[in-house]
Amino acid sequence: MTAPISLRLDPALAALNAAGEETRLRLLALLAQSELTVSEVVAILGQSQPRVSRHLKLLVEAGLVERRREGAWAFFRLTPAGPASALARDIAAWLDADDPILAEDDARLAEVRHARAENAARYFAAHAAEWDDIRSLHVPEALVEEAMRNAVGEKPVRTLLDLGAGAGRMLELFAPLADRAIGVDLSTAMLAVARGRMEETGLRNVQLRQGDIYALPIERNSVDLAIMHQVLHYLDDPARALREAARVLAPGGRLLVVDFAPHHEEALRDKHAHRRLGFSEKEIAGLLAQAGLETLFHRELAPEAKEGAKLTVSLWLARDPRIIADPIPASSLETA
Repeated sequence: MTAPISLRLDPALAALNAAGEETRLRLLALLAQSELTVSEVVAILGQSQPRVSRHLKLLVEAGLVERRREGAWAFFRLTPAGPASALARDIAAWLDADDPILAEDDARLAEVRHARAENAARYFAAHAAEWDDIRSLHVPEALVEEAMRNAVGEKPVRTLLDLGAGAGRMLELFAPLADRAIGVDLSTAMLAVARGRMEETGLRNVQLRQGDIYALPIERNSVDLAIMHQVLHYLDDPARALREAARVLAPGGRLLVVDFAPHHEEALRDKHAHRRLGFSEKEIAGLLAQAGLETLFHRELAPEAKEGAKLTVSLWLARDPRIIADPIPASSLETA
């Protein structure tokens, strides 16, 4: 008698069984749009914390959802890779967005994301004039800037983009390399500080634009060098921001990312609105690859042995691997 052939269906059955419940379907729909904490899910679904945690646990065990611990917080998102990831995203895409329950969940998710953005905006407005002083609390900026200059080199570029331009320091450093430099920031208060700085330095090739880092007011294939300096740890969705940065890079264009290595300074969440407590080399390299970019190198700058300087700064330089350049639209070089 022939033994039954195992089709290795257990993982698929477990995943489908885990997804086959109303609350867990709602969770898949939400997590397909944003990485969320338990407290945020509780606020959106209007369910108790123990109930939400139980549903999330089942989805994690089935491989549909990934749990990421960061200090005292736990973040949940759809599993980023593998068969279970494809299944989770297919299920979420199949759900009817016009369903009244899902539509209400989406509205509450929008409120959560708006609250996050408002929290960051309040911080930026309160600290706009002292932005450079706040950065000095970390690894000495002189060392970081030297490492950035070495990474970028001195080769002139046509278009430079500073994402999250803040007070304009990166533009001050790198705009001289470019024919045209563009600084984008969501905060009008920060842009006001940056404009004052550009006036002081006499830079005339800089354009400052108010814009969303997730939807840049920049044409695709138009940027030769993009810089994200100490921006990612404030963001709700770093992967999305990196994909958007990759969108605007010209073939062969480069992206320089500067941010903190993983740390445990929980106070930075409340005191300075940090969403993330740093990033590992592997995580950013993975996100860059998902955005279609190749990492050229990674470097870490440990702090000097002095009181108050506890954070290590990491640098990643990535490149768009395409060789044949698309025409650069003239509109990308126009002042907004």
